[in-house]
Amino acid sequence: MKNVARMALENGMVIGEDVYSYKNKLIYPKDTVVDDSVVARLARYSIMCVSIKEEIDYATTHFEKVRLSPEFKSFELTYNNCMAIYRKQMRGFIEQGKEVKMSTLMEIYVKISSRARSGEQLLDFLYNMLPSEDDMTYAHCLNSALIAGVFGTWLELSKEDIFLLIQCGFFYDIGKLKLPQDLLWKSGRLTDLEFTKLKTHTMLGFDMLKDKDVNEHVLKATLMHHERCDGSGYPSKLRSNKIDMFAKYIAIIDAYEAMTSARTYRVSLNPFQVIANFEKEGYAKYDAALLKPILSHIAATQLGFNVRLTNDIEAQIIQINQEHLTRPLLKTDDDTEIDLAKEPELDIAAIY
Repeated sequence: MKNVARMALENGMVIGEDVYSYKNKLIYPKDTVVDDSVVARLARYSIMCVSIKEEIDYATTHFEKVRLSPEFKSFELTYNNCMAIYRKQMRGFIEQGKEVKMSTLMEIYVKISSRARSGEQLLDFLYNMLPSEDDMTYAHCLNSALIAGVFGTWLELSKEDIFLLIQCGFFYDIGKLKLPQDLLWKSGRLTDLEFTKLKTHTMLGFDMLKDKDVNEHVLKATLMHHERCDGSGYPSKLRSNKIDMFAKYIAIIDAYEAMTSARTYRVSLNPFQVIANFEKEGYAKYDAALLKPILSHIAATQLGFNVRLTNDIEAQIIQINQEHLTRPLLKTDDDTEIDLAKEPELDIAAIY
C-alpha cells in the first residue's frame, strides 16, 4: 500500500486501511472504492491522506508478491543490464575468439547478487526472471553462476572455492551456444538423433576452453557436468570417484536452474517440486553428501510460508520433516496440525 494525498486521489482507487476521523469515528472501511463522493467526505473531515492499495496488495502467492516488489524491479533492471554485458562477452569469445575477462564476469556477479539481501532472496528473484527466447541459454549460465554463490555458501566452501564454483557456473554450458536454439529449447521430446547432438555440448565446450587460461576445475566441470555418480551420465559414463568435485557441484546447480526457470512449455517448479524431482532421481545419481544439505536448505527457506493443499485447505509451514523434505508439518488458522508425511494423498498445490 502507499499513502496518497486526498488531492491526488483518483476514481477507482481502493482504500487499503480503515479511515478514521480525529474523534476516532470510522469514516470509510478498507476496500472502499474511491469516487467523487468519497473524496468530498474525506475533505469534510479534513483527512489529508489515506492508504491506497497497489498491485502487490492483490497478489496471492509468495512469488507474485516477489515479482511485484520494488526490490525485485530494481534487481530485474540490474540483471538485464548485466545480461547485455555478459552476452557480449560470450559472443565475442565464441564468434571472434576474444578473451573473456574473469574480472568483468565477477563484476557482473557482484552487481547482480548485491541487489538481494540474502542468498534465499536471490533465488526467489531468479525464480521470477523471464528471459527472452534469444537470451535463454545465456541466462541459464548467468543464473547458474549466481546460484553457485548461494549453494557454495550453504555448503560452507572456502571463499576461494566459492569463487571457483562461480567461474564454473559462467562457463560450463558454453558448448550449448554452438548448438541451434530450436534444439536446445524444443518443447517436445527429443528424438534419439537430437539427443545425441545435444549431448555434444560438453565436448564442444571442453574444446573451446582447453587451450585457454582457465582453471582445471572449470575445464572438467564443462566436460563432466552431465556425468552421474552411478555411471549413467555422459559423455564418458564416469562413476563417482572419477568425476571432478566441481563437476558434481555444477551437476546439481544445472538441474536446479533448469527446474526453477520458466520454459515455453511449462512454468517454473516450486521448491517442493524441485526437491521431489531430485529425490525421484535418487541420491545415487548425484553426490548425496552435497545434495542432501542443499535440499535441506531449499526446504528450510519455505518455513513460515502459507500453502494451499490439493484439497484446497490453507495452512502455514511450521516445521520441515528432515526424513521427508517435501512433506512438512503444517498448521491451519484454527490451530489444526497437518503432518503431510502422514497424509500421502495430499500435496502442496501453491505457496503463498
